[in-house]
Amino acid sequence: MSGRPDLHQRYVRACQNLGRPEKPFIAQVLREADKDDKIRWTKGITLKIAGNNHLVPVQRVTDYDLQVLVSVLHDSEHVTGLDLRYNVLTDAGAEHMATFLQDNSTLQYLNLMFNDIGTSGAELIARGLQRNQTLTCLRMTGNKIGNEGGMFFALMLQNNSTLEKLDLGDSDMGAQCLIAIATALKWNKSMKMINLNRPLLYSQEEETTVHIALMLKNNLSLVELHLCKHEMKNFGVERLCEALYKNSSLRYLDLSCNKITPDGVKFLGELLKQNQTLEILDLNANRLGDDGAIYLSRALALHNRTLRALSVVSNNIGGKGLVALSDAMKTNMELSYIYIWGNTFDEATCMAFSELIGTGRLKPNCTDVEPYEVDGHVHLAELSHGLQKHYYWTPSCGEVNNKDANSSLAIAQVSEY
Repeated sequence: MSGRPDLHQRYVRACQNLGRPEKPFIAQVLREADKDDKIRWTKGITLKIAGNNHLVPVQRVTDYDLQVLVSVLHDSEHVTGLDLRYNVLTDAGAEHMATFLQDNSTLQYLNLMFNDIGTSGAELIARGLQRNQTLTCLRMTGNKIGNEGGMFFALMLQNNSTLEKLDLGDSDMGAQCLIAIATALKWNKSMKMINLNRPLLYSQEEETTVHIALMLKNNLSLVELHLCKHEMKNFGVERLCEALYKNSSLRYLDLSCNKITPDGVKFLGELLKQNQTLEILDLNANRLGDDGAIYLSRALALHNRTLRALSVVSNNIGGKGLVALSDAMKTNMELSYIYIWGNTFDEATCMAFSELIGTGRLKPNCTDVEPYEVDGHVHLAELSHGLQKHYYWTPSCGEVNNKDANSSLAIAQVSEY
């Protein structure tokens, strides 16, 4: 890459040619990009035109605005990322983006989360990606593409060999497209991260979990898997664990907001005794209780030496289970991140975690609690740390410097663009 870009001047001309008014926010972002010297010496920059920026006046991007913007970026070799989250793009905007993706050879990151793209828009974007050979990360979170829209992405995964990270969470997908996606991932060799959070499932048979487990037995590339709000119970956890005995690539497993009880945690405990690859386990908002926490603590204390982050937030765990987990950290030096808020803290729990933090075994920015003392008694206060702290938002004031506050980024780099 050489020379100074002139994105703003191109934008002004494009607005004139298409008869569209200039958007001050877009114009400002492009002016700042033109002044950024680093794009001449690095692989490029990401244009952050998010509609939820609270520090500057924002006019949300419409379909017409996107038509102008993609015409500006069509021949730009400097822009490798485009963040359009929280705008008002519809299927018409998706058509402009799909046309852009078919011919673009520089864009690597595209964030369209929480727009108004539906089924037909999903079809257009998925078909555009069948020809695209550069995009590695796509976030479609919160766009209600439905089961039919998810099927188009499943078909895309059979042909696209470039995309590495695909986020389809909160998009109203159904069982049919989840099974199709799992089937496609059996043979896909490029996908490293996929988010399938909160599908709309009407069966209690856990067929989707069974198919995802079958996929994990064959897939050799997937590093990060999100299965939040899948109505998963102990049967599903058992199927996943059976598959993960044969899987040597998965490092980050998100099972948050399911219906896993201590009986299901037994299977996870046995898996952790033998698994040598899993580094992050998110069990937030399940039903572990003390017994489940103890099963995990035994595996972590005596056997596992690869898990680095564990979340058991809001799991109805009492002092007995929480103290067991703190004791496990005294013998397991690899477990560095633990999140426990939302459980029942007794005095023993407060003392145990206060000791871990006080001795330096648990760094203050690697957990979601902080000890404080009142009238001679130790208590724990909540910190805004967690495995996915920056999933829905990023700080408007600058880059995230302290990645320990969001350990999925600090540990599994595949989560980050």
